[in-house]
Amino acid sequence: MNDRTHETSRREPLQATLAQLNRIVLGKENEIRLALTCLLAHGHLLIEDIPGVGKTTLAHALAQTLGLTYQRIQFTSDLLPADVIGVSIYDRSGNRFEFQHGPIFSQVVLADEINRATPKAQSALLEAMEEHQVTVDGKTWPLPEPFFVIATQNPSEQVGTFPLPESQLDRFLMRIELGYPDAAHERELLQGEDRRSLLSGLGATLNAEDLMRLQAQVLQINVSPALLDYVQALTSYTRASGRFMTGLSPRATIGLLHAAQSWTLLDGRRNVLPEDVQAVLPGIVTHRLHTAEEQPGHTAAGVGQQIIEAVPIP
Repeated sequence: MNDRTHETSRREPLQATLAQLNRIVLGKENEIRLALTCLLAHGHLLIEDIPGVGKTTLAHALAQTLGLTYQRIQFTSDLLPADVIGVSIYDRSGNRFEFQHGPIFSQVVLADEINRATPKAQSALLEAMEEHQVTVDGKTWPLPEPFFVIATQNPSEQVGTFPLPESQLDRFLMRIELGYPDAAHERELLQGEDRRSLLSGLGATLNAEDLMRLQAQVLQINVSPALLDYVQALTSYTRASGRFMTGLSPRATIGLLHAAQSWTLLDGRRNVLPEDVQAVLPGIVTHRLHTAEEQPGHTAAGVGQQIIEAVPIP
């Protein structure tokens, strides 16, 4: 198989995946592509927006389309860590404790309205997201592979929300917003089939093995020394410009590079371009970078564009 044939065979299932997702969540092509980019890069995804714009629908559609097991956890103020991880229950017949797996033991976990739970319940996700394992009563339990957390949260100004701590936010590779649909796509929603009905009929365009193979291919996408210079220049700007309270961490910088490689893979190309880095940068930076004073335009597009305009391409 020559290189061109190999690239075509690699791109076709990804394009079919994007096409199917775009039939479910209408008018959000860029956001859907960013979500798939995040998962291909072994990242966890945070979707922040007001209720009712399709956050949960997108998470469910991703799991169905990728052929992965799926669990939804509704985060509430009375949620306990054991409700997420699981609990050991004493078995009288066997005279021993048996661990009952919680909903975290799934390939795709939707943490719905994560900022409505207390910090104690939120922290139950930390080890799982970072280590792909949980520890209960001194015993470690591996989570299934691949493993993704897709969390949704409501804007922090809404009543009954607990802001996610920095350590939790940094576990999410990307944060995206969906926003309202435009008039044409909203009309299509009004006249079309119910989204829940469409979800129930979705077939898988990939499976777990396909996805893990594509994730391995992400790391094989070529990155030139000049491209690395650009990534480092972007990172250095966030640290040295004085505009942000703290700059991007090394983990965030690595995530930026892997996300750019994933974006390149979705295009069926073999070399990362500066435009690929620019495409994913907004989703990487907004939940990590904070100005000393609140400024208008602190959105994914706004902060990312400010950095892109400030740092020239080498």
